[in-house]
Amino acid sequence: MPSLTPRCIAPLSILLLMFAMLAALLLGRFAIPISELFRFLAAACGFGQMPVGRYQLLHSLIFEARLPRVIAAVLVGAGLSVSGAAYQAVFRNPLVSPGLLGVLSGCAFGAALGIIWQLSPLAVALLSCVTGLIAVATGVGIAHLFQTSSILLLVLGGIVANALFTSLLSITQYLADPVDQLPSIVYWLLGSLSAVDRHTLTLVAPWLAFAIVLMCLAGRAIDALSLSDDEAHSLGVPVQRIRYGVIVLATLICALTVSLAGMVGWIGLLVPHLARLLVGPGNGRLLPVSACLGGVFLLAADGVARSVSTGEIPLGIITEFFGAIAFVLVLHRVRRGWL
Repeated sequence: MPSLTPRCIAPLSILLLMFAMLAALLLGRFAIPISELFRFLAAACGFGQMPVGRYQLLHSLIFEARLPRVIAAVLVGAGLSVSGAAYQAVFRNPLVSPGLLGVLSGCAFGAALGIIWQLSPLAVALLSCVTGLIAVATGVGIAHLFQTSSILLLVLGGIVANALFTSLLSITQYLADPVDQLPSIVYWLLGSLSAVDRHTLTLVAPWLAFAIVLMCLAGRAIDALSLSDDEAHSLGVPVQRIRYGVIVLATLICALTVSLAGMVGWIGLLVPHLARLLVGPGNGRLLPVSACLGGVFLLAADGVARSVSTGEIPLGIITEFFGAIAFVLVLHRVRRGWL
């Protein structure tokens, strides 16, 4: 049987994502037979009849409860995977994750602050997004204090920003009400899609989807970052503009994903490795495949989180558990020289 070529992987990953979305709509604590889903869709379009009570139940279950969650899972998984792959290309290091420059700790601090101030869920999401961007701007600003464009100084600036906003998060947790506010902060830090509603999704999803598509379209430009700065400059490639443009776009994607689902780890580190095994290092194919596989991975993790127990398990626990196991398998293949 011939092996699949990298050109075939992209459409297959899209089909896999569509199948995972359909399965997420049908499966759960209250499973829906696929025949009943088609009957419901036909009735909704005026091509069939269904008992009113059953129709209303399916409408509430599919459109009110599951569909917003499925869309959010796809966008969050795709966004974290794409931003992780972009960061790995910018810093020329396959072990880089989206939290390198401090965006995750910045978002966590903003969300904790919003919970203490008793803001609405949408305001908490927006505040976390803003503080995530401020954290990365802080790290980049620290690097620019030394008037150089060294990648190493960017990393060091990110470490400082991470430490700063992690300490601010710890102070916020210390000041939070241990009865009402602290449990909400801890649950948010563990990651979950249970709080996603249609209103928040309507505001965040278009921007997040646009940023993901834009990053995927920039794959060829990101490939230029694999060259050294001197080689790229000799070819007329604006390395600094591309690098900082990718950092800004990837940071925005990370901040938007965290504003929707809280802290969800491992996807931005693991999924780009899996995609690289399938399609190679070229970002023109790597980024779209990473987006699809990230959506599939998070849909599967969310299905496990809401199905294996009577109460919902925080999403971050599931992604870290299965992500760690999968990453060990990926490292085993890398060790054998299969990359």
